[in-house]
Amino acid sequence: MVIRIAAVGDVHLDEDVVGRFRPALEQLPDSADVLLLAGDLTRHGTEAEARCVAREFGDLGVPVVTVLGNHDHQCDQVPQVVKVLEDAGITVLEGTGTVVECAGGRLGVAGVKGFGGGFAGRCASDFGEPEMKSFVRTTRESADALAAALLSLDCDALVALTHYSPVPDTLVGEPPEIYPFLGSYQLGQAIDSAPTALALHGHAHHGTERGTTPGGVLVRNVAHPVIKQAYSVYHLGDQVD
Repeated sequence: MVIRIAAVGDVHLDEDVVGRFRPALEQLPDSADVLLLAGDLTRHGTEAEARCVAREFGDLGVPVVTVLGNHDHQCDQVPQVVKVLEDAGITVLEGTGTVVECAGGRLGVAGVKGFGGGFAGRCASDFGEPEMKSFVRTTRESADALAAALLSLDCDALVALTHYSPVPDTLVGEPPEIYPFLGSYQLGQAIDSAPTALALHGHAHHGTERGTTPGGVLVRNVAHPVIKQAYSVYHLGDQVD
């Protein structure tokens, strides 16, 4: 049996662009069992913009699961944003997981926004000024929460959903100088700590779609500027395609 996962991130909705994705989304039940959103749903993280997201991604005929992104935090209205999304039936994850019943089996999705920090050999360390220690601690705590959520799920197939990238592979095309602000190797370690079948993220608008964690988990950058469509569909069965 196959589980069909539609995914997109970085749609950056507000009143100016609401409705752009809806025509394609109306066809979603014919091609996917679930829709996963990889953060940066809004431009500035306002409650009004969240209502645009709810209009665009609510009542699609398939379950919708999301994490927030850095843009969704900009105006410090995260509780209001989350409430609007959840009232529209969208499941919001942050260090938590959910299991979706699909025709092809039980899909477990563990999600966290994630944070920066960089990758092996070129990463920030928990040393020095309090500000640097706080930065790295945020990354570590986020990764630990993702690992715990992944390991907590009883399912047939397991997916990690983040905004920040767990690997440098999917950042290729971005300036190397900003890699530490686009993701962290610690997210990759978290993904590899569980029997994860697929990892999805956004954030890197100029990156590359395909990558792999050190442990061999397939990673896909589903930022809208990368996939250039309303969503991509990935199939989980004996292998991912």
